[in-house]
Amino acid sequence: MQALVIDDSRAVRLLIGDILRQRGFEVATASDGQEGLERLRENPDIRLVLVDWNMPVMDGLEFIHAVRKVPAWDEVWLVMVTTETESEQVQRAISAGANEYVMKPFTAEVLVAKLSLLGAFEE
Repeated sequence: MQALVIDDSRAVRLLIGDILRQRGFEVATASDGQEGLERLRENPDIRLVLVDWNMPVMDGLEFIHAVRKVPAWDEVWLVMVTTETESEQVQRAISAGANEYVMKPFTAEVLVAKLSLLGAFEE
């Protein structure tokens, strides 16, 4: 399965990418939501996107809204991975179309558990 990691922090992109690669994913990366949309357009096989909320150019919430407007991307799982911890923010992300929400800092086990809930590891 192909995944996309969008975060303005290179270290976070590498961390999440490594976790996903260890579990068999092919991983693309982007440093903001606009670049993330370009990656999705370039690669229609991406089925999982992990996106940070707070980024320059286009933030994660704007990215989720943009993705959910494109019917071809209806089956893409969107996971918000962010430092935003207030329940109101979680609800905003879910209402916008995020399938799951992971709060930073997180462990590999937490991330894998959340992705397992989506069925991301099923054949």
